Amino acid sequence: MTNSQIEIYQIDKGIPEISVRLEDETVWLNLNQLTDLFQKDKSVISRHISNIFKEKELDKNAVVAKNATTAKDGKVYQVDFYNLDVIISVGYRIKSQRGTQFRIWANRILKEYLIKGYSINERRISQQAEQLKELQQSVKMLANVLEYKEITKSEGIGLLKIISDYAYALDILDKYDYQTLEITETSGKEIYQLTYNEVVRQIQAVKIIYGNSPLFGNEKDESLKSSISTIYQTFDGVDLYPSIEEKAANLLYFITKNHSFTDGNKRIAAFLFLYFLEKNEILLNGFGKKRIADNALVALTLMIAVSKPEEKDTMIKVIVNLINKKN
Repeated sequence: MTNSQIEIYQIDKGIPEISVRLEDETVWLNLNQLTDLFQKDKSVISRHISNIFKEKELDKNAVVAKNATTAKDGKVYQVDFYNLDVIISVGYRIKSQRGTQFRIWANRILKEYLIKGYSINERRISQQAEQLKELQQSVKMLANVLEYKEITKSEGIGLLKIISDYAYALDILDKYDYQTLEITETSGKEIYQLTYNEVVRQIQAVKIIYGNSPLFGNEKDESLKSSISTIYQTFDGVDLYPSIEEKAANLLYFITKNHSFTDGNKRIAAFLFLYFLEKNEILLNGFGKKRIADNALVALTLMIAVSKPEEKDTMIKVIVNLINKKN
């Protein structure tokens, strides 16, 4: 994290340019680095940061992380690091040439991001809607062919394969639209239970491969323990989440939403979800293929992250339907 930098330099004709190097979804700077960036005394930067939290512009717990840093005297100190949200907020409060440069840069970057992002998302949504409409029409046409036309065996196999490949997905979408999704076709009670200590060990193992930040997997509170224990809750001796699929879906939801770690929340949530399915022997279907595709898992995790609390039941039903015995 100490290598994360925001560099300001001169390009042609002396025009200032700011380049941000992002690491692990954001950039982290300490007070000294913020002082260098905005060319203001520490007391000024500290006052702005204090006011940001005092005015509740940002939640301190979500944007500040402590990290062990070795000073010039050789001693190790716990130093506060601030993420990009804080950097931008401070940049809009600083009254200096450097602050002005930063705001010019931020306005340009944000404008480009919003315009490009909106354009791309709008195009994707339009394309997906059109593809879904075409797919629905195709399935109806195929059904009509099967009903009215005598077809050869090879033709029938081809048509039925297309219908079987997409009919279940279309059925889920239809039930989702009409709020009639139910939890069915599940695998029953789990054969393997996760423990907090095991989860911590697995996260540390994943950190070696995917945790390219010292903050990866650092727990901010007790919410990880809570997420694990909650999926095993009972009432009058009966599991609140009786099936493997329901426990897995709620595990993915709780870890994603609780934001238990300083960095890596979504990656860890997705990994533990897959790990739980694998340990309970339902990660793969009867044909040896994943019950849930990689892109579907990414989409679900992102959907959970931005979903509202009142949408939890629907999210759980969608996840269960995507990993139940029909897949």
